[in-house]
Amino acid sequence: MSLEDRAPAPRAGRREWLGLAVLVLPSTLLFMMLTILFLAIPHLARELQPSSAQLLWILDIYGFLMAGFLVAMGTLADRIGRRRLLMAGAAVFGIVSVVAAYTNDPGMMIVWRAVLGVAAATQMPATLGLIFAIFHDARQRGVAIGAWAGGISAGVALGPLLSGILLELFSWRATFLVATPVMAVVLIGAPLLLPEHRDPNPGRLDLISVLLLLATVLPFIYGIKSIAQDGSVPVALASIVAGVLFGVLFTLRQLRSASPLLDVRLFANRTIRGALTVFVLAATGLGGVYFLFTQYLQLVVGLSPMQTALAILPGALVLIAVSTFSPVLARRVRPGNVIAIGLGVQVIGYLLLTLVDSTSGLPLLIAGFVVLYPAVAPSMALTTDLVVGSVPPEKAGAASGLSTTASDLGISLGVAVIGSIGAAVYRGAMAQSMPAGLPPEVSTSAGDTIAGAVEVAGRLPADVAGEVVAAARTAFTSGLNVGAVTAAGIAAVAAVLAATQLRHVAPTGSPAPTGGAPANRKPTPHRQEG
Repeated sequence: MSLEDRAPAPRAGRREWLGLAVLVLPSTLLFMMLTILFLAIPHLARELQPSSAQLLWILDIYGFLMAGFLVAMGTLADRIGRRRLLMAGAAVFGIVSVVAAYTNDPGMMIVWRAVLGVAAATQMPATLGLIFAIFHDARQRGVAIGAWAGGISAGVALGPLLSGILLELFSWRATFLVATPVMAVVLIGAPLLLPEHRDPNPGRLDLISVLLLLATVLPFIYGIKSIAQDGSVPVALASIVAGVLFGVLFTLRQLRSASPLLDVRLFANRTIRGALTVFVLAATGLGGVYFLFTQYLQLVVGLSPMQTALAILPGALVLIAVSTFSPVLARRVRPGNVIAIGLGVQVIGYLLLTLVDSTSGLPLLIAGFVVLYPAVAPSMALTTDLVVGSVPPEKAGAASGLSTTASDLGISLGVAVIGSIGAAVYRGAMAQSMPAGLPPEVSTSAGDTIAGAVEVAGRLPADVAGEVVAAARTAFTSGLNVGAVTAAGIAAVAAVLAATQLRHVAPTGSPAPTGGAPANRKPTPHRQEG
C-alpha cells in the first residue's frame, strides 16, 4: 500500500459545515411540501372549490412526480454538475411557488404542484451528491448524511405544524410563499459555499424509462381514484391494467439496461426488498390517515389552524425522540424486530381511530395519533441504513435513490388510496343522510367534500345548515374510521413482513463474523445470520 493510500482523508472545515446547512435546508423544505398542505386544504378548497378528485391530485401529484424524476435527475446532475442543477431547481421552485400561491383555478393548481414536484426532484439527488463531494472523512460524512436524513424526517413531520402557524398569521397562500426565501438562500449560498461537482463518467439519461415509470404510477392511481369516486368502472379498470402493463415494460427495460434508471436487480437482495416494502407500506398507511386526521381536527371539531398544529405537536415531539432512540436500540435488538414492534404499536393507534365519533371523539383521536405517529419512526430511521448498508459501496447511490423514492411514493400513495376510500365513504353516507329539498348545486357541493358542505352551509337557513353540517361531519368521521381500518391492515402486514423478511439482519452492534460469509451470499456491510 502506498503512502498516498494510507494518508488520512482531509477533514471538513467551517466552510463545508456551512455548505451542509445550505444542503439540508432545501431538503427539509422539499419533504415538508409533501405534508404542508394537509392543514391548508380546507382553506384552499373554500376559495378554489375543487372536486374531491382534484383535491387529492393537488395533494399527491407533487410526491408522485418527485419520486418519478428523482433518479433521472441524479443522472442529469452527474452530467451537467450537481451545484448547477441544484441552483436551477431552486430557481424554478422559488418562482413557481409564487405563481402557485396566486393561482385561483384548481386545474392549474394541479399543474403547478406537478412542476414543483419535478423541481424538487432536481434538487434532492444534487444535495446528497454534494455531501459526498465535500465530506471526505468517513466519520464526518456519516454525521453529514445523518443530518441530511434527519432534515428530511423533520420536514415530513413538521410540515403541518408550520402550515398551522402560517395559516393563523396569513392565509393558505403563505404555505407556497414560504419556499421562496428558502430557495433564495440556496441561490446565494451555493456559489459561495459549495463546489461544482460532476461525474467524469456519467450514466446514460434514460428519458424513456422516466416516462414508463410515470405511465406505471399515474394511470394506476387514476384508476383507484375513479373507482372511489363512483366513476366508470371499465375505464378505471382499464387504467389500472394499463399501469400494470407499463410497470412490466419498465421492469424489463431496467433489467436489459447497462445503466438502469432504477436498479431493480437490487430487489434480489432480500434486505433491500424487505426494508423497502415495509417502508412503502408504513408510509402509505400514515400518509392517508395523517391527511384525514388534519381534516377532522379543522372541519369536524372546528379547531383553528394554530390549535390543529398544537394538537399535532405532542405526536411530532415523540416521533423525533423515537427516531433518535431507534438506531440505538437496533444496536442490541434486530432492526427487523424494532421496526415490527413499532408497526404493531401503530396498529393499536389506528384501531383507536376507528372508535372516534363526530361529536366527542377529539380526546380519543389525539390519543390514537400520539400512539400511531411515533410508531412509524423505527421504519423511517432504520430503512435507509438497512438499504444502503446492504450493497457494495459502488451501489450505494442507487440504493439511496430507492430509499428516497420509497418515502415519496408511500406518502403520496397513502393520500391517493386511503384519501379516496375516505372520500368514497363520505359520498355514500351523504347520499343517504342529506336533507331533502336542497338546490342541486348545494347537494352536489355538500355531497362531494366536507369543505364544500361547510362552505354552502353558510348560505342556507340556520336549521337546514345545521342538518347539512351535522350530516357532513358524521359522514367524514365514517370515512376516517374506514381509512383507519385500512391503515391498520396495511401496518399489520408491514409488521409481519418486517419480522419475517428482515429477521436475518443482525443487530448493528453485533461483532463481525469471523468465519466468512456463506458461499452462496456475497458479504455486505450488514452482518446477516441464518
